Amino acid sequence: MAGFGPPDGTLAVTTSTFDRAVLSAPRPVLVEFGAAWCGPCRMIAPVLSALAEDRAEDFAVAVLDADSSPEIPARYGVLGLPTMILFSGGAPVMQVVGARSRARLEAEIDAALAPVGRLLR
Repeated sequence: MAGFGPPDGTLAVTTSTFDRAVLSAPRPVLVEFGAAWCGPCRMIAPVLSALAEDRAEDFAVAVLDADSSPEIPARYGVLGLPTMILFSGGAPVMQVVGARSRARLEAEIDAALAPVGRLLR
């Protein structure tokens, strides 16, 4: 099967680019840990693409192929795919497992970012 590619508008990250692109990012980054063989990962791809486009001012969206870069999922205890972890200030602030609707994922992201926004004011 072909490699796992990022949906339109999202950033592909690997073991060598993760720390710089995600942990050192100036704004929050939602990272999807997925794989080419993962059906739910393909199901959530359009949701991630839409969020990357519509919420670009609030957070970035990145995708990491768990098969090609297994060190990063192991670092964060990722056991199921897709797992989405929202990083803010270099730390995970939200983790969810499984495909979900855009409305549900966006509500989870907004809830996780709300305390961050209050701290920044």
